[in-house]
Amino acid sequence: MFFEDVLPRIKAGEKALRTGWNGKGMFVVAQKGYPEGILSNKQTAEAWGIKEGDLFKVAPYLQIKNADKTHAMWVPSIGDIFANDWEILKGGEDNEN
Repeated sequence: MFFEDVLPRIKAGEKALRTGWNGKGMFVVAQKGYPEGILSNKQTAEAWGIKEGDLFKVAPYLQIKNADKTHAMWVPSIGDIFANDWEILKGGEDNEN
């Protein structure tokens, strides 16, 4: 599949991956963010120069699970956008290929 095929499915809550990625267990999900806001924790407050507990609004974003099991905000590369090796993760389970 192409990225334009999987993006609506990611937005609908499915997990997607590229078979061309070199790491095991990697996949992308959509995060709804906190458009109405969430109370900021100490780390967020310090990073943004706000008070701990202040309302912090977060727009929706894509998130990736990396091969080392960490998670990060994710923006597709040009290679990801034009690749045709996208798949939907079957059964919603982590990809441990």
